[in-house]
Order: sequence, then structure tokens, then C-alpha cells
Amino acid sequence: MRPLLVIVGGFLGSGKTTLIVKAAELLRERGKRSAAILNDQGADLVDTRLVSNHEIPAGQVTGGCFCCRFSDLIDAAERLKQHQPDVIFAEAVGSCTDVSATTLQPLKRDFTADFQLAPYTVLVDPARLDEVRSGRTNPDMAFLFQKQMEEADLVCMTKMDLHENEIALNGISTRYVSAVSGSGVCAWLDELGSGAIPAGDRILEIDYEHYARAEAELGWLNCRFRAELTDSLSPAMVIGPFLERLDKELTSRGVQIAHLKILDESPSGYVKAASTGNGQEPAVEGDLAASPSRTHTVLLNLRAAGEPLLLQRTVIEQMERISGQVEIESFQCFRPAAPKPQWRLDRYRADHSEDQFSNRSVEP
Repeated sequence: MRPLLVIVGGFLGSGKTTLIVKAAELLRERGKRSAAILNDQGADLVDTRLVSNHEIPAGQVTGGCFCCRFSDLIDAAERLKQHQPDVIFAEAVGSCTDVSATTLQPLKRDFTADFQLAPYTVLVDPARLDEVRSGRTNPDMAFLFQKQMEEADLVCMTKMDLHENEIALNGISTRYVSAVSGSGVCAWLDELGSGAIPAGDRILEIDYEHYARAEAELGWLNCRFRAELTDSLSPAMVIGPFLERLDKELTSRGVQIAHLKILDESPSGYVKAASTGNGQEPAVEGDLAASPSRTHTVLLNLRAAGEPLLLQRTVIEQMERISGQVEIESFQCFRPAAPKPQWRLDRYRADHSEDQFSNRSVEP
């Protein structure tokens, strides 16, 4: 069996994980099995835990983008085959681009006997698009955002439950989906498996020095901590005030939030909250009616334009304000290293003949 491998890209906070979860639920209703691979520069991922909470078999590739960890992507996909999935979703890092040359083309060259390859979907958050068009976004982040759209086989405008009008992209055929309402998701899935759109049809011309500089604009923080509270609280009452205080402090220190995610798990249930900018009302999901508990395990993933030491200090200060005993179980804070793809194939042909690829090393 060759599962359909669906690589999903899009900038930080575009709704990749939420769409994957909704798509997996709809496929389950059709009698189809799904699995998911999550990708990140660090470990302890909110998204991996969230996918697992929805009973979707999950793997993860950490320590770099799919391009730099291509072998790890293949290993993760092979391990997930034991679950006999019809579809494997693979969510690329939100700051990653050049996916076609570094991931799709090697897959087409070497792994067509193992996987069917779906067209590369890039998700676009209309609110982020508006920021980029208005010039309010950091120029390096805007560069990554634009490059992601340029190489997409298929662009999906997400979060359409929050927007009345469909936003057109010049010269780009666009689909419109909402993972919350389910609108457009079935049509997207049908299109992925139809074979009507070639996979990896676009390959970027990209300045890797600019690419590395743009990724390094972001500080990356992943942490997991355990809290034994003085008084019992529900997950929502733990992460709500924590997120509000953290947002306020980051804003006061001039840190621009790209994506902030927090997941609280207690014996009575879990709650996840996420925002994609300073002062935004977070999107919340999970069991908001979960009963109070003293024991909580919290995962926090923060991507922001700020010095890693500043991010670390700000987060730890907010952890220290929690009433009770807090034990940090893991903590990573860094700037991403320059991308160094295992492969970069800068040409392709639809029939995948061996002599139709050109290998090119990349010096960031």
C-alpha cells in the first residue's frame, strides 16, 4: 500500500495543524485512516500533543526543517505505515520555504514506490496576508511568507469562518477553507487525491543568505513544565491569565509575536490556546468545562522577533508568578541555524526520469 503523502506548508499560525485534524476527522467518517508528521526546529511540540489527543497516529521531525531532516521525514513516514494509513499529513515548519526543491523533488525521484505524493498545499491566513500587504510585517518575515506562496501547487486561504469575503491572490488559483466549520475541507481532500494537479510543479529561485537571515530574525522557544498549584484550577483558568500576562510583557518589551501556543493538560482534560500577534484574542479549543485540578502539565511554543535571552527571561518570569510549585521539565530557546538541505533538486520533469534532475549543493 502506498499512502498519500500530503505536505502542508504555510506561515506560522496559518492553521496547518487545525486543518490536518479536521481533515483526519472527515476522512475517518469516510472509513479512511490518517496519520500526521509534525515538524519543528525544537522538541516538545504543542501540535504533536494536540494531534495525539485527537487519536491520530503522530510522529515528529525535530531539530530542523524537512529539507534539512529529509531522512528523518522518510523514517517517520515509514514508522507510521504500521498504522496502515490511507493518508499521511506532513506539516512543515512555519518559517520554512524551498520545500519543492528540497523535499518534493527527492520524494519524486526516490520514493514513488513507497508513497503517492499530493500537490504541495500552502495555507494563507487572510489576517497575515493583510498585514504583509500593508507593510506592517517585519520585512524578513514577509519574505518567507511570499516565497511560500510562490512555490505552492495549491494555495488555501484558511480561517474563512472569520472572514466574510474571499480574498483574491493575483495569478494564483486559490481555495477557501475553514477547519472550524469544515467548509471547503472535503473539496480540498478530493482535489489532493484526484491527480489533477502535479506535485512539486514549481521550484523557487531563492537567495539562501536572505533565507537564513530571515529565519534567524525569529527567536524560538519550546518548554514543558509541571505545576502543582496551591489551589485547584481548571486548565482554562491556568493558561488564560498566563497567556494574557505573557502577551502583555512581550509587547511592553518590543517583542513581535509571530505565533504563541500553549497547551495545558490536567487529569480532567486539556485546553489549547494560540495567537498569531500581540494583543490578539487567542483561539481556544479543548475541554473548557474541565473541572479544577491542582496538577497541570503545560507545553509552551513561542515564535517571536526578539532576542532568545529576552524571550527566556520573560517566560520564566511569568512561570514564577504561578501560585504553587513549578518544575521545568524541558526548556529550549534559540535562533534557528542556517538551512542546509540534504538534497536540492532544482529541475524536474513529470515522468521522473533519472536524467531529468540536477543536484545542487546549497551553501547558506
